[in-house]
Amino acid sequence: MVTYKGAGVDDKKAEMLIKFVTERAKKTASSKRMMGSIGFFAGFIRMPGIIDKKLLVASCDGVGTKILIAKALEKFDTVGIDLVAMNCNDVAVCGAKPLFFLDYLAVGKLKIEREKKLLEGIIRGCEISHCALVGGETAQMPDIYSDDDFDLAGFCVGIVEKNKIIGPSKVRCGDLLLGVGSNGLHSNGFSLVRKIFFNGKVKKSILLKYFPELGRSLGEELLRPTYIYSPLLSELAEKSMIHAAAHITGGGIPGNLTRVLPDNLCAEIYLNSWCIPKIFHIVQERGKISHREMFNVFNMGIGLILVVSNSKKEEVKNIVMKSGFRCFEIGIVKKGKGDVRLLKGSC
Repeated sequence: MVTYKGAGVDDKKAEMLIKFVTERAKKTASSKRMMGSIGFFAGFIRMPGIIDKKLLVASCDGVGTKILIAKALEKFDTVGIDLVAMNCNDVAVCGAKPLFFLDYLAVGKLKIEREKKLLEGIIRGCEISHCALVGGETAQMPDIYSDDDFDLAGFCVGIVEKNKIIGPSKVRCGDLLLGVGSNGLHSNGFSLVRKIFFNGKVKKSILLKYFPELGRSLGEELLRPTYIYSPLLSELAEKSMIHAAAHITGGGIPGNLTRVLPDNLCAEIYLNSWCIPKIFHIVQERGKISHREMFNVFNMGIGLILVVSNSKKEEVKNIVMKSGFRCFEIGIVKKGKGDVRLLKGSC
């Protein structure tokens, strides 16, 4: 049986590092401007004397080892969309509207046509998210990267009115959980996927293999870009339609939904409430991965979870579907201890 840790990703050590940074960051001179703590989807910064009723919201993220799939297929026009999505979605689940985006591209050697494709994807992502691309950095680092290697990171800043912030403080017992469909793997769990399909170096011949159950090649499936939910989230937050939202990335549903739960409540997720996309079944069968590990690593077909009151449920569903996304009623908030429970059955 293959696990995420066995593929080289140690979540527990990552949590230890976050705890270390959180404690040390409190001692910085500007920490008093922060609202909340490190570890949420994005960070809140007060702007005293400038705009007392509004906060800046910032996020930083990358694409991860999905870029190795793009590199093997020499297809670079989608991972830029992933980059924008990972950052803008994290800002938007706080109730904020993304304002601007910056990118960081590190290369061993500049390859103009590749870099153009990468930037085209970033620009397309900014168009979808209604976010301005205001700059970035391209670093040529031949002593660190080989000629063909590169890495991507992104930075997004948004703004939110204090009374429009969504999150744990607004979640109530009895709230419903609406799952918004994902576009496959999005940008998480690729170290595990590569371990399963390639057990080492990514091979183009395997990526070009056609999978009838997917209706496309493996490479095409793996490079499907992350859905950008920020315009939808901005609309819902502006209209005060949702209490909280969780972007389902690394850590899966349990690891991300718990971020928006108060300590005295829990979330019950009913696993038969939506149809899990076939790519996840293929990954699980090939890697002999346990059910729990799958849900702890992948989004399993749910890229976003909205926490809503029962009275707003139908209206929110309609807005989600009009935005072009699938929507499922997948669970409920109950009394508990801030945990997420994955249960058999449906709502």
